[in-house]
Amino acid sequence: MAATNERLREPEKEPRIKRSATRSLSRLWPYVRPVRARFLMAAGVAAVASCMGLVIPLVLKWLVDGPVADREPGGVWLGGALLLGLGIAEAGLFGVRRWLVARPLAFVEASMRADLYRHLQRLPVSFHDRWASGQLLSRATTDLMLLRMFLAFPLTFLVVNGVTVLVGFAILLAQQWTLGLVLLLPAIPLIVLCSVFETRYAVVARTVQDQTGDLTTVVEEGVLGIRIVKGFGRHRSQARAFRALTGRVRSTELHKAGLLATIWALIMTLPELAIGAALVLGTVQVADGDLSAGTLVAFLSTALTLRWPVESLGFLLAMSQDAATATDRFFEVMDEPTAEQSTADQSTADQSTAERPTAEVSTAERSAAPQRSTSRNGTPRTAPQDGLRFEGLEFRYADAPPDAPPVLAGIDLHIRSGETMALVGATGSGKTTLTALVPRLHEPTRGRITLDGRDITTLPRDELRELVAVAFEEPTLFSATAGENVLMGAAGAAEADLVRALQVAQADFVHALPQGADTQVGEQGLSLSGGQRQRLALARAVVGQPRFLVLDDPLSALDVHTEALVEAALRQVLATTTALVVAHRPSTVLLADRVALLSGGRIAAVGTHHQLLGDSAEYRSLMSGIERIEREEAR
Repeated sequence: MAATNERLREPEKEPRIKRSATRSLSRLWPYVRPVRARFLMAAGVAAVASCMGLVIPLVLKWLVDGPVADREPGGVWLGGALLLGLGIAEAGLFGVRRWLVARPLAFVEASMRADLYRHLQRLPVSFHDRWASGQLLSRATTDLMLLRMFLAFPLTFLVVNGVTVLVGFAILLAQQWTLGLVLLLPAIPLIVLCSVFETRYAVVARTVQDQTGDLTTVVEEGVLGIRIVKGFGRHRSQARAFRALTGRVRSTELHKAGLLATIWALIMTLPELAIGAALVLGTVQVADGDLSAGTLVAFLSTALTLRWPVESLGFLLAMSQDAATATDRFFEVMDEPTAEQSTADQSTADQSTAERPTAEVSTAERSAAPQRSTSRNGTPRTAPQDGLRFEGLEFRYADAPPDAPPVLAGIDLHIRSGETMALVGATGSGKTTLTALVPRLHEPTRGRITLDGRDITTLPRDELRELVAVAFEEPTLFSATAGENVLMGAAGAAEADLVRALQVAQADFVHALPQGADTQVGEQGLSLSGGQRQRLALARAVVGQPRFLVLDDPLSALDVHTEALVEAALRQVLATTTALVVAHRPSTVLLADRVALLSGGRIAAVGTHHQLLGDSAEYRSLMSGIERIEREEAR
């Protein structure tokens, strides 16, 4: 848990460029633009409603100086009716404002959430390796909720209240300019206070939203890892760590609340003092006969009406800062280059480098006839029989130290069309990394990979992933039915394809589930055993009959009997495809036509299983160690 907290705190250590809240919020314009007409109408209606409240003091002035002073009951009733009508009209207009913005707000929030999710799907795997999932969840939920609240209230009322204050002070100065100047005296201190508050509050708002993202990550990990927590009896230590993190969030929230309370107290106090001074001065003027009682009542009523627009300034600024921070966090993700953009940038950078000559192709391979294959959607496709090639391949992770050796270096490997190549190596030799490069989950640092002679970087990703199917050692299932999880491996696959794939993967247990293939497997497929999840993942890889198949130790969770059945069925699939199979067991190695030994990020030897047993001491050591372990497990 301590290591997790250190990882979660890392982003907070990064220096942040000082930003303007206005500039940050202006980035929302592309989302607001389609509904700008309704937003402007809503702001106009709210401004009219707010200014209508300023008419009420003028009616009071007429009542006091007219019907009340002249003792005319009819005029009093007329004034009361006017006040009632103005109040109803004001309330009705504010209701219309709410109705006008309801649908646009839902549209804007839905559009932003859809764009964020779509962008997350297009980002490279390296991005998801760096970012905690809780940070992404908080951006898609809490931050977008803050933005919706900003668009619903502060954005409109910062404008509306500004208009109301300008109109109100124009009325005050027109009624009695000396008293109006008294009320304007707090303006300069308020501007200074708001500027200081905005700077300090922005830092605290960012901190608390980052900490909330960390908290979301911890909750998610605790829920997904509940079996580990319970299995090792670590619920108390996890609870202590969680309380420590919530304590940090609580302290930051209290600091945030303290800042808001301070600015709100000052913003409320200064106008109240000015109103008190104006009341004393106005009373003296009424006593001296320089001012009518009705004018004083109207003046004070107008000043009191302006209290809320002025006093709400701190609250609105706080919400605006929260929204600006949420906008920054949202666009931090949206500004990340997608896998396609990263590839384009890399291609541009490589234009100044001499193009590597294409590797020589043997005479037998040059004379091989083109192979006609069928894509997953049934479209016939003609491709040369060149198979899968790795040429001068090098890879290092983006966050690796500059002086660290690459994970893979100088990989030259050719898997002929229709051939199955087993990839063998010690733990940490780079096997999984190499397999992840084929479907472009990562991009090579140098060199290239070709499929039937075509560089994978020139293939559209949709076409690439139609050609290549993968099954990982750690199977991932989704909260869907068993059948839907399998059919994710091929667009447009039919029921017959599903049945065939389940047979190949020896996943016939699906038919015995309560609703068969329509049974929900639950989040992460935790309602199934490890071997069942792995077989469903294998069925997903073969359901589309891909041209190339990449299997990362797909049988590791199976018992010996089931493994033998899967291997027997898998031989039929491997006979019609080009496959790269990461293998740790001799039985899996025997599925392959040839074996490549990966050692220290390089291909140390290539040959048949029996050739490598005779020629490579490292290979013999790996195989003999595995066989010894399997014999001990069998006992």
